Amino acid sequence: MVTDRKKHLSHVKRVVVKVGSSLLTDSRRMKIRNGFLESLARQIKILQKRGVSCVVVTSGAIAAGMFELGFTQRPKNMSQLQALAAVGQSNLMHAYDATFRRFGLRVAQILLTRDDLSDRGRYSNAHSTFLELFHFGIIPVVNENDTVAVEEIRFGDNDTLGVLVSHLCEADLLILLTDKDGYFNEDPLVNPNAKLISDIYQWDEKLVQGAGRSGSHVGTGGMLTKIKAAQNMMRSGIPMVIANGSSPSVLPGILDSKKIGTFFHPAAQKMASRKRWLAWSVKARGEMMIDPGAEKALMEKNKSLLPAGIRKVLGTWEKGDIVRIVTMEGKEIAKGISNYSSHDLDMVKGLRTDILVKKLGPGSVAEVVHRDNMVKTSNGV
Repeated sequence: MVTDRKKHLSHVKRVVVKVGSSLLTDSRRMKIRNGFLESLARQIKILQKRGVSCVVVTSGAIAAGMFELGFTQRPKNMSQLQALAAVGQSNLMHAYDATFRRFGLRVAQILLTRDDLSDRGRYSNAHSTFLELFHFGIIPVVNENDTVAVEEIRFGDNDTLGVLVSHLCEADLLILLTDKDGYFNEDPLVNPNAKLISDIYQWDEKLVQGAGRSGSHVGTGGMLTKIKAAQNMMRSGIPMVIANGSSPSVLPGILDSKKIGTFFHPAAQKMASRKRWLAWSVKARGEMMIDPGAEKALMEKNKSLLPAGIRKVLGTWEKGDIVRIVTMEGKEIAKGISNYSSHDLDMVKGLRTDILVKKLGPGSVAEVVHRDNMVKTSNGV
């Protein structure tokens, strides 16, 4: 119901708007859609007048580079993609700057890789940068730093980047603008009778079945990445909307609680910033496989992870690194900061605390991962 949306939207003061390549670029004419940028700037100006700060997560750098250099298909070679991004990013930002200035708006370019968000210090510095830009009324325009990113530090798609930027800047709402009207119960490209679902209150794995492939040969996303983004945002306690960006008033309409697109209702309690960082911004270095007793202690009793419950050590990491905690079946249930290196943990896994103290001495740390440095990543959402 619309009133349900209003409950979540009435106090929104900071919004992240992710713009897909299909909206921003015209692959047939090989150019950036300046008309769309004008519409976006006009709507953001309206939001600013309401006291709402906006961040734009933009796709399109590689597409803009393709247009500039005459590519008709997105290449797969990493060095070519990086070169296209280098060429296209300047064209893209020039288009944003020139268009937004006509509406009295100033923009700032921010390029990120996953490494920038994995390090807690760099994460905090980036957070402070966003706050300063908001203070001056400047709109951060964020993109993945495709020019330097390699596979190990890539976000993979800008829907994921939109989620992580929402966490980074403490946004109250994430809006994914696409060329579709929202989420359908089936892929509308396959079934023309597929029905738009206006509101989703609880996560269900069946939602993935309605997600099709990317509809653009210059983009990397699609409905599947948006559904995965929704799962993250719902669990984080932050609402998310998938909507058609072609509408000239989609952003003000969403904040007015109009029935636009698909609204993903958040969990009742908003996850703390540090927990969100642990859950999604940091790439894990390895895995700890735990027994059913330890799984129950973590998931049902909110206990710390002790060596006695660990059965296998998978991967290599140092003390203080982030690790995944998985069940005997290999399912991830949590992530956390390890108090042991993988080498040391391999020597003490399975030991009771009293034996651990005898083996390592009274100054040894009983918890492998303390509950304060752990976040559950599997709780039915």
